[in-house]
Amino acid sequence: MSGRHVLDNPALASLTGPHARFAERRGRVLRYPVDVSPWTALPDEPDAGDWAALAALAGPGSEVPLPGHRGPVPDDWEITERIEGVQFVDDGLAAAPDPEAVRLGPADVPEMTELVARTRPGPFLPRTVELGTYLGIRREGRLVAMAGERLHPPGWTEISAVCTDPSVRGQGLATRLVLAVAHGIRERGETPFLHTAAGNHNAIRLYDSLGFRLRRRTVFLTARAPERVRESRVTAVS
Repeated sequence: MSGRHVLDNPALASLTGPHARFAERRGRVLRYPVDVSPWTALPDEPDAGDWAALAALAGPGSEVPLPGHRGPVPDDWEITERIEGVQFVDDGLAAAPDPEAVRLGPADVPEMTELVARTRPGPFLPRTVELGTYLGIRREGRLVAMAGERLHPPGWTEISAVCTDPSVRGQGLATRLVLAVAHGIRERGETPFLHTAAGNHNAIRLYDSLGFRLRRRTVFLTARAPERVRESRVTAVS
């Protein structure tokens, strides 16, 4: 990790640590299975060989999510999406269990996927639920809110997939679930953190109010791998 903080490259810290069982590796490059999470993990200072390994792992011409990567990218990779993001860490959350929250598992994935499709909190794939604890709230048997755990660097756990159905917004369900998930993380002796888009002002206001602190700004890139792998120059992402 080149002496950097584990949250500077959280996917690498996760896939070489608590989530090592999920890691797919080629050389120094790791990723989650494509039905688990889109996060890939490059070394802190990837060289041309690492980019070639990533292209081979993903497949020629594939679009590859590169969340958190702010360094240079090869000149034969095409950046197809760039979203500015922020990373928050627990700085005094009033974490607490919630009596209405229920544990969600593989049998709930169809409902979870439908809720994500309605609310678009970010990627949620068929096996994402395997990454950690997911909690939900049901009303009249229908799943209307959820939150759960994603990246797991040593000593830290990311809260993710925070979403509430439009029909029940304004009732504080997201707040309750974030605090309940955070409680479980704290009970393990770990610290909650999370990511969101820098332009998601409603979420940022919520996280500020709950006791999260902005740790760093980041970026969520997606880039298309070259059709043919070759040694190439790298150019900086501005």
